[in-house]
Amino acid sequence: MFILGDTAYGSCCVDVLGAEQAGAQALVHFGPACLSPPARPLPVAFVFGQRSVALELCAKAFEAQNPDPTAPVVLLSEPACAHALEALATLLRPRYLDLLVSSPALPLPEGSLNPEPEPLERFGRRFPLAPGRCLEEYGAFYVGGSGTSSDPDLDPDLNRLLLGWAPERPFSSCCPDTGQTRDEGARAGRLRARRHYLVERARDARVVGLLAGTLGVARHREALAHLRNLTRAAGKHSYVLALGRPTPPKLANFPEVDVFVLLACPLGALAPQPFGSFFRPILSPCELEAACNPAWPPLGLAPHLTHYADLLPGSPFHVPLPPPESELWDTPDVSLVTGELRCPPAWKPSNDAGCSALTPRPQLELVESSPAASFLSSRSWQGLQPHLGQTPVTGAVSGRRGIAIAYEDEGNS
Repeated sequence: MFILGDTAYGSCCVDVLGAEQAGAQALVHFGPACLSPPARPLPVAFVFGQRSVALELCAKAFEAQNPDPTAPVVLLSEPACAHALEALATLLRPRYLDLLVSSPALPLPEGSLNPEPEPLERFGRRFPLAPGRCLEEYGAFYVGGSGTSSDPDLDPDLNRLLLGWAPERPFSSCCPDTGQTRDEGARAGRLRARRHYLVERARDARVVGLLAGTLGVARHREALAHLRNLTRAAGKHSYVLALGRPTPPKLANFPEVDVFVLLACPLGALAPQPFGSFFRPILSPCELEAACNPAWPPLGLAPHLTHYADLLPGSPFHVPLPPPESELWDTPDVSLVTGELRCPPAWKPSNDAGCSALTPRPQLELVESSPAASFLSSRSWQGLQPHLGQTPVTGAVSGRRGIAIAYEDEGNS
């Protein structure tokens, strides 16, 4: 038995890489989890813990937030409170006729049969919808959180629900300890406004850094290839960076990058970021899709997809790139950040898998077209220059001793 206490990326993902290095045949995951499918098949058991829930207080809070007993409402919760949702629904069902209870989308045991009808699986949860019903018809009542914090970035699980839920449907949250409720419409509006700003920054960007934020979630390689093709089609340069967990000192080493895109699980992509710490904005794959795909629906009409797998072919939300001859590529646009006119992309998407960033010259020589090299050439200081043969040869001398704020030869002044 091995205890894996640290992960290279987010702790909410199943650490299949660490389990493979330890030669494990099964894995037990303790604590919060994004419930993203792992990249490699491995039996996994989840232990969320069980947080106490004041059922009577939560039931009264639900009735205060939902006075109409015929309105369709979904019961949601953080993973540690999922054990109490059925008991809460039992208290509410005598009065509320259209009540739906969600459950964590845990992996089904091997060899088990899928229930009929198969429930809808979104946001890391399963929704047993009746035939002919859709999730966009329902409001939401979320049990979880502390009920005291007003910062919308502290709970990534609640954030992905607020961003992905239908904007026209009511969404309220309830503290499981005190029964204190809050209408989350204002927080959802702020989150969406922030995401709309990031889409504009991505449209203005010329160089995009693709951050590999996971290696253990399924289809991450396919998603990375999709994002590279997306940026190439939009006339942008992209660089793939594998840096582990992104930190401000790491990303500050790439000043030529205009925006970063974090390819991670839904909770990792929405993890809290200290305000003003990163010198370039960090986006999610959905925001890059909205910025680079001209066939994507306008902001406010398209759903905000928190999992990159929803952007790939085979998903009902997938929107293919328009053909090269489509007029959508030539539509002019104005930046809402700078006020400048954005020109159409300089080149069209290529289906050639062997296409590379090489520029032909009249002399039949090839030179790599690198925005990073162009950025470096525009700097006044380009690093240490060897100047071979241009400096006199001298013997080795003793250097300064001490630290930067107090060298030994500076005295006490």
